[in-house]
Amino acid sequence: MKYSKAKRIADSVLQELKPHCERIEIAGSIRRKKEYPNDIEIVAIPKPYDVDLFESGIATVVNKWERVKGTLPCRYTQRILPEGIKLDLFFATYDNWGLIFAIRTGSAEFSHQKLATVWVKQGYHSKDGMLHNQFGKQLPIREEIDLFNLLGIDWVEPIDRII
Repeated sequence: MKYSKAKRIADSVLQELKPHCERIEIAGSIRRKKEYPNDIEIVAIPKPYDVDLFESGIATVVNKWERVKGTLPCRYTQRILPEGIKLDLFFATYDNWGLIFAIRTGSAEFSHQKLATVWVKQGYHSKDGMLHNQFGKQLPIREEIDLFNLLGIDWVEPIDRII
């Protein structure tokens, strides 16, 4: 799908989910402005919600789309939007927003080679969506720049995160 069409769909999904979120942004290939995105990736910090009989909040929107993976509540769910494009929806917290947003902006090669490889060399590891130091202490990564700074990496604009 061409970038312009994928971006319009992503913006529409973002607006639909936004009232149910503390924070929400488009990530992935659309954020990187890839010419032909294969999917839509969104990272969100949802407001509290319920599922099942008393479904509320973000669940009322997400559960109307065809589920491929991940049943709410979860950290990740994949849905098929009515337009036929896949939505990868990643849930974050204030303490891991920067980590999740950076990883999910990608590219996959950039996230692996320029971020994960560096943090492993420096003694950090990722577990359950959080970055931990060598002693197992969780490190809050609230913004992407916090991750770049922690790793001693110069900021790279999303459009340039390709390898």
